[in-house]
Amino acid sequence: MLVHLSVHNYAIVEHLDLELDRGMSVISGETGAGKSIMLDALGLTLGDRADSGVVRPGADKADILASFDLDDIPEARAWLAERDLDNDGPCILRRVITAEGRSRGYINGTPCPQGDLKALGELLIDIHSQHEHQSLLKPDTHRRLLDEFAGSQDLARQVQLAAQRWKQTRNELERIANIGDEQRARHQLLSYQLEELDNLALGEDELEQLEQEHKNLTNAESLLSACRLVIEQCSENDAGNVLSALTTSLNRLSAFKGQPGALSEAGNLLASAQIQVEEAVGELNRFLDHFEADPERLQQMEERLDAIYTLARKHRIQPAELGALQQQLFEELESLNADDQAAERLAEELTAYLRHYQEKASELSQLRGEAAGRLAKAVESEMQNLGMPGGRFTIKLSPHANDEPHPHGLEQLEFLVSANPGQPLKALAKVASGGELSRISLAIQVITAQTSRVPTLVFDEVDVGIGGPTAEVVGQLLRRLGERGQVLTVTHLPQVAAQGHQHLFVHKVREQDSTRTAVSKLDNDQRVEEIARMLGGLDLTAESLAHARKMVSSAQV
Repeated sequence: MLVHLSVHNYAIVEHLDLELDRGMSVISGETGAGKSIMLDALGLTLGDRADSGVVRPGADKADILASFDLDDIPEARAWLAERDLDNDGPCILRRVITAEGRSRGYINGTPCPQGDLKALGELLIDIHSQHEHQSLLKPDTHRRLLDEFAGSQDLARQVQLAAQRWKQTRNELERIANIGDEQRARHQLLSYQLEELDNLALGEDELEQLEQEHKNLTNAESLLSACRLVIEQCSENDAGNVLSALTTSLNRLSAFKGQPGALSEAGNLLASAQIQVEEAVGELNRFLDHFEADPERLQQMEERLDAIYTLARKHRIQPAELGALQQQLFEELESLNADDQAAERLAEELTAYLRHYQEKASELSQLRGEAAGRLAKAVESEMQNLGMPGGRFTIKLSPHANDEPHPHGLEQLEFLVSANPGQPLKALAKVASGGELSRISLAIQVITAQTSRVPTLVFDEVDVGIGGPTAEVVGQLLRRLGERGQVLTVTHLPQVAAQGHQHLFVHKVREQDSTRTAVSKLDNDQRVEEIARMLGGLDLTAESLAHARKMVSSAQV
């Protein structure tokens, strides 16, 4: 429930701090004193739109803060927890509007968009004020109230879940079906491409080995000629060769005894060169002895490489990438095969989900149909007591336009009313009179209060256009609602004000150069005087005070 409201520099309110209690709190005061300003400020913390005009003249910003006790509102606690906005203390909604027109919202100190304030606010408070903030105008609320009245909330959630599962399954099945022709063509292409790659049977590292061997075979004649020429120049040329020249050079140097160190080192190097040339000639001879220039093998390799290169060009990739492509195509084909199997499974699941949905939805429809008549009769009875003799109320249950599972069941729900005899039944949102709408909403809230999830109800002048005994009935109904939670009501009628558990008096304080709004919580004597003023005007008489005292004491019995 709402436990605290703090308003700073909003309209004609300079500073206002209100501690609020459970039960019915009456808000009264002279016209223009600012009673509705309090509710407008509260509305800003609940996500209402704002502009710079709401900032008190001379101030740089308006700051409104509302604190709520969430002990009895599990839906709000869950909403906060899902968004990591929960804390251990009260839930604090704050709205700051600057003189330049900028607006900021906060939930438990964390900046948040206006939409979050509105979404959370709908779980915390319901303001009835000339078609604004009235959840009873929404078909979703009609459905929720009827389900709560019928005790079918759990069944409604099962129906919603069954419809969601059916829709998800249907969408997945349609996705597979929509790509059926394309998928079959792709399946055929993949199968053909994989068959080509399988027939190619390219081995690991085969391409690299083939290319190296092919290079060797292609250059065989030039390679053999080069090897023979080197052997001849090193050892076989009779006109002169490297080994012969080295031998002659060594013999000439070794003919001298006692050679200087430099000549001795030169001789060692020439001897080493002679050994290395001899080894090189040996390696070249061994290569020539084992080398086979096989034209047939060369042709086979060229045919094999051509097949590899041709398939690579066909797929527009490098030959070395063929192995990776084969694995990729295989995995895609496996996926398509899995889709075919999934389609069969999904079709079976779709049938099962539809059967489950129809069972639960039919059960829900039966409970709703039975409860709709009882709820309508009870609300209609309260309407008669609220100054609408001949008023009618009914709950229209209409099947949905299509037969597919709907998350809210087999039917649409709408509250229809006729406030006066002879008038046709209309949707609650189309009731012309704000006062009538507030009283009809009041009648509905009284009946559903025991199951309603919104603990704080605000009624802004629900007594417009009524008086006498009807006004007393309105007050009694509001008090009954307050005994189950929290009710704030702005009223001009003493019959309504006398029923309150607490009484707040809104008045203007005029100072030398400014006027501001103030709110006082009245004690018992002050409350009697205020109700007497509401009964008889500014001049309080013994009779009006006695009448007021009797009204207050009668309400408390």
